[in-house]
Amino acid sequence: MGMYFDDFSIGQEFISPARTVTEYDVMVFAGLSGDYNPLHTDVEFCKQTQWGKPLAHGMLGLSIATGLTSRMGLFDGTAIAFAGLSWSFTGPIFFGDTIHLRMVVKEKRETSKKDRGALIRDIELINQRGEVVQKGEFSLMMKRRPE
Repeated sequence: MGMYFDDFSIGQEFISPARTVTEYDVMVFAGLSGDYNPLHTDVEFCKQTQWGKPLAHGMLGLSIATGLTSRMGLFDGTAIAFAGLSWSFTGPIFFGDTIHLRMVVKEKRETSKKDRGALIRDIELINQRGEVVQKGEFSLMMKRRPE
């Protein structure tokens, strides 16, 4: 069982496990999303870009961020609903990059329902060079600890 709303404190920090982004990940995401932009799928096209090589879809990075959050196990059985996000794409993710996330509890909000609360978290997706490649805020409705 994960942590409850009541277990978190403002400023609390968590680091996820890491994950390497592969060409396979990008191609599967292209198939799932229907986004076959050559910036992600065409090595020869990418040789002519500022990057010189393909990069992962920004939305794949965001999707991986949600998965890395899940891998921490903090919300297993205690999350009620993902309530929203604000997100920025600050750098590229290339095939072979290993990324992890840093999560800091930004805010806790009481709700009108006594059995739940809203947890707002600052999230940074960080590559193996320590560069923040994506960042933003995730809001989550969570269960409160049973009385």
